[in-house]
Amino acid sequence: MKTYNIALLKGDGIGPEIVDSAVRVLECVGKKLNIKFNFTPYLIGGIAIDETGKPLPEETVEGCLASDSVLLGAVGGPKWDTLPGNIRPEKALLGIRSAMGLFTNLRPAKLYPALKGECPLREDIVANGFDIMIVRELTGGIYFGERGYREGKYGEEAYDTESYSRMEIERIARVAYETARKRNKKLISIDKANVLETSRLWRKIVHELASEYPDVEVADMLVDNAAMQLVRNPSQFDVIVTSNMFGDILSDEASQITGSIGMLPSASLSDNTRGLYEPIHGSAPDIAGQNKANPIATILSGAMMMLYSFNEVEASDLIVNAVDKVLEKGYRTADLAHGAPALTTSEITDKIIEAIANND
Repeated sequence: MKTYNIALLKGDGIGPEIVDSAVRVLECVGKKLNIKFNFTPYLIGGIAIDETGKPLPEETVEGCLASDSVLLGAVGGPKWDTLPGNIRPEKALLGIRSAMGLFTNLRPAKLYPALKGECPLREDIVANGFDIMIVRELTGGIYFGERGYREGKYGEEAYDTESYSRMEIERIARVAYETARKRNKKLISIDKANVLETSRLWRKIVHELASEYPDVEVADMLVDNAAMQLVRNPSQFDVIVTSNMFGDILSDEASQITGSIGMLPSASLSDNTRGLYEPIHGSAPDIAGQNKANPIATILSGAMMMLYSFNEVEASDLIVNAVDKVLEKGYRTADLAHGAPALTTSEITDKIIEAIANND
């Protein structure tokens, strides 16, 4: 029997509920495919501040590094909004990514056929649906550059600097090429090369690597145009590769045109098989503890873990197909029900488990 050790970072708000749902689904898959999971919870975010005074305790870091992979819920909430930036719950996310060496963020944005009515774009634009994979560089760029305050021409000013090295660009570009090779062999690199030196280096290196991937069609697009094209014709995109800040913004835009942020998983990966998997939504403290949250993004994050960290393709497919079937049958949580009868967090999880168990 295969055994995988998974660290659970439930976090704050709805985090514990949605992670518990994903655990239930993984256990169902494990029972069906003879896979054993050992789940170990660790503190992160606001609850970690409350109990230890730190958003990311050393015990959590050590536990994640000792695990085969990590499943994260969500962090943060109004309770901790007045804390200084260096000890806010969100600081833990940057810390754990850095500690685990996670330089790639994979964010799929898929319009499920059953949810076309939820998409805010015109029906003719999304008639054929879309399935986009955004490959975002995660540990470089302006979010990690030199920053500070200084006296400027007009008084006090703040600054943030962006820099990218050849190594950082090459490794994320290779991930993107390999990802495109496994999909439709179409890659669009997004930058701001008409203005930024970092983008000019980015574009140069992406094209230098193209000769190693002759089966992949690669093109460039400026980030402002990309933002427009995502709402004008999202189906033109297959795999997108871009920098940390641009990826942050564009992946959030892409999430909105799918109709519900509660449906979208993500994977953060290093150069080994250990990854960090999490939904892209926040902690939703207004509905925490009410059994109302949509757990599907976290459940699908578990499916991504099965695929990208463990190469358990059948397990991943079981989860994804079960979610498809449940949606096709019309089951919805409150965020998708629009006032119609809605299933609770635990009830939609039950439906997905039932679909997996019956392979229906």
